[in-house]
Amino acid sequence: MIAWMPPSVAYSVDSDAVRTSSRRAANATTPNASPARLLSGGNPQIAKADGAAAVCAYIDAMPAWKRGVGRQLDGLVARALGRRRTLRRAVRWNTPFYGIDGRGWFLCFHCFTKYVKVAFLNGSSLTPLPPIASKLPDPRYLHIYEGEAIDEAQFMRWVKQAAARPGERLF
Repeated sequence: MIAWMPPSVAYSVDSDAVRTSSRRAANATTPNASPARLLSGGNPQIAKADGAAAVCAYIDAMPAWKRGVGRQLDGLVARALGRRRTLRRAVRWNTPFYGIDGRGWFLCFHCFTKYVKVAFLNGSSLTPLPPIASKLPDPRYLHIYEGEAIDEAQFMRWVKQAAARPGERLF
């Protein structure tokens, strides 16, 4: 059984994919299943899948304080976009991605040893710019360290801006 579901599961694009992902995620979190393996830096190793359940499984597998950050980020993305848009979620490359149906992916995050890295894939077009530059021209990053509060209002403004722009067509 999935221990936690994001508040915006109802906004998923493909309800069949969500049901399938939910069954897979539920099967992966049963008492007989082995827990997700943590990779270097504490990032969970989660099989690629589409839907909110896959992202839920990733967040549930995040270690310690990072799990709370993951839940907060997921909830903020859902709140920022509301019911006006169709929020898509997926896990690829052991990373949860967020996108808008038909517009591509705009945000992902990843666990490192000392912080959670949030990547705005089209971050160079956001105002104000997220604080950390990339070697590539478009992405910008936000690092969240243990005990550090997330500026929810600013984060939600970035999410709204990023979702309104064309996203990356990664997969």
